Amino acid sequence: MSSEDNVTEDKKNTKGIPTMPFVDDVDKYMKREESRGSAEFVLRRLDEQHSKYKFLECNLLQKKKRLKKQIPDIKISLDILKLMKSKKNSTSPVETQFLLSDQVYVKAKIPPTETVCLWLGANVMLEYSLDDAEALLTKNLQTATKNLDLLESDLDFLRDQLTTTEVNMARVYNWDVKRRQAEREKAVSSSSV
Repeated sequence: MSSEDNVTEDKKNTKGIPTMPFVDDVDKYMKREESRGSAEFVLRRLDEQHSKYKFLECNLLQKKKRLKKQIPDIKISLDILKLMKSKKNSTSPVETQFLLSDQVYVKAKIPPTETVCLWLGANVMLEYSLDDAEALLTKNLQTATKNLDLLESDLDFLRDQLTTTEVNMARVYNWDVKRRQAEREKAVSSSSV
């Protein structure tokens, strides 16, 4: 690939998403690209890259949605854990309500305890001391927040690449329309002479 090819391989972001260079001089770009095919071929290639960017955007948006749901859940678990830690030396149980299923809550009395069980995912639950559970949840919250920030920057980068690709497609399409009009005018003027 040359340095000004459709997608620049050496310039990528943190997720390895390639950079779409802006086509500044369409005539120069198309002279180089015409050796590979017509304007339709170039447009097809740009459209293919646009589709890849859209696919990546869809995947990143799904990850963002999962993280945005996960972060509040971790915060709630941390708050509950801190409450349990503050009441562990007490003799009276903590009265609370917990979510049994969607919009169904159950009242519960939680006796003072030294351990808690945490769902780790994939149907795995482990028992932790209160301090270990707090450390794990704090680490998970920091990781999820960091991943969400990285995801936001990746989505911003991807939106820039999508916009650049769309602008490049429009510029190549307009170039091709002008070229065809010039050829038609040239053919009309040569036939009338």
